[in-house]
Amino acid sequence: SCLLGLAAAQEAILHASTNGVSSLSKDYCMYYNNNWTRLPSSLENATSLSLMNLTGTALCHLSDIPPDGIRNKAVVVHWGPCHFLEKARIAQEGGAAALLIANNSVLIPSSRNKSTFQNVTVLIAVITQKDFKDMKETLGDDITVKMYSPSWPNFDYTLVVIFVIAVFTVALGGYWSGLIELENMKSVEDAEDRETRKKKDDYLTFSPLTVVVFVVICCIMIVLLYFFYRWLVYVMIAIFCIASSMSLYNCLSALIHRMPCGQCTILCCGKNIKVSLIFLSGLCISVAVVWAVFRNEDRWAWILQDILGIAFCLNLIKTMKLPNFMSCVILLGLLLIYDVFFVFITPFITKNGESIMVELAAGPFENAEKLPVVIRVPKLMGYSVMSVCSVPVSVLGFGDIIVPGLLIAYCRRFDVQTGSSIYYISSTIAYAVGMIITFVVLMVMKTGQPALLYLVPCTLITVSVVAWSRKEMKKFWKGSSYQVMDHLDYSTNEENPVTTDEQIVQQ
Repeated sequence: SCLLGLAAAQEAILHASTNGVSSLSKDYCMYYNNNWTRLPSSLENATSLSLMNLTGTALCHLSDIPPDGIRNKAVVVHWGPCHFLEKARIAQEGGAAALLIANNSVLIPSSRNKSTFQNVTVLIAVITQKDFKDMKETLGDDITVKMYSPSWPNFDYTLVVIFVIAVFTVALGGYWSGLIELENMKSVEDAEDRETRKKKDDYLTFSPLTVVVFVVICCIMIVLLYFFYRWLVYVMIAIFCIASSMSLYNCLSALIHRMPCGQCTILCCGKNIKVSLIFLSGLCISVAVVWAVFRNEDRWAWILQDILGIAFCLNLIKTMKLPNFMSCVILLGLLLIYDVFFVFITPFITKNGESIMVELAAGPFENAEKLPVVIRVPKLMGYSVMSVCSVPVSVLGFGDIIVPGLLIAYCRRFDVQTGSSIYYISSTIAYAVGMIITFVVLMVMKTGQPALLYLVPCTLITVSVVAWSRKEMKKFWKGSSYQVMDHLDYSTNEENPVTTDEQIVQQ
């Protein structure tokens, strides 16, 4: 997954009005690349341009320009069959002031695609087919347009919100995993119980082969999503609703079990069930259902998605266990390669020159459905933009939280077993530093970034340095919790393993 800032496709207002006696006007949303062209920040400073409909021609050759010319006009064309920058070059040679592309998709290609058209300076913007059709039906054929882009805040606060959510989730998930490990250690009372726990842990172990198979499945899934997005996106939505509601229940039920009140129970099918848990299950299902129904509501649906997403990530981090540092290195290393490939390499393979990961994160096609496997935070804009445009968002994939979170959880469990806190604290700080580096690169490059490219080296290198400095790399690398416990048992008291376990727990 990737951290994506949709700054390249910046929203602007297209103010359309009639030239007749009865003046009518209407605002529409358009998208343009602010790295290529600057627009005035207010309607008063915008230039009036006569709109010319050239959707009936390809505008791929100078001969496609009508006899009466297009000088100082805003021309509207369809996407294809030639490159949109070729259309812009033809329009500029004809003297046009702006090129509006009516298209189903509103994604603006990154600025690197303009390298072969250095002399193209005409304004290029995209409007939806639906809006262009409404413009013709509402205002007729004689239309004047003004284009402007309200000022954006200098600082992108959405990155701060995403940073807090990500660091909070991995820190809490890792700490929670350590609490579970501590409770499991308290339940070990003799050597026989320990052997039983060993067998149970072996059953839950992620072997290197399992990790490789998991990454291969991820690659297959993302390719299938790219080619069959229109259908599989609904499958992913359904899976997300089920998994996130169960995760939210698991997270909140842990709090209810620790509450002194609300312990009333009812007898159902021979079992005593807490009334509070029944209400909690209804609440969690309701949150998922409300999100599913209103998921495309830009103003507030993202809050429910983020709540469900945080619960989903927390639940996986606290329950999935990597048995040793070796498995962590294999998993994080392979997913780093996976992330970089689908962000940086796939643009050289796809027909439109766009990254598969970035397109899936943003949502390809005109389809309003987006994959719900991201933390979404909308950018704060003026009312004029929010009233006509979809709110732009910054997103962070769940994988950028869960994958490093599994390493942090392993560090916390290792700390519990060895009676320290250094691995958990250092890995959490390293994750926070990696996120900051990702944000800096994102703002400098102004294009989607594979966050794992920065998170994986920061976390792996940091914990490796800590392990080497403490002379614990061998134990940290092999990492079986019960091997560590055995080592401490025999070095402290070979004849009394029960006492030693209690000592470890007290530490």
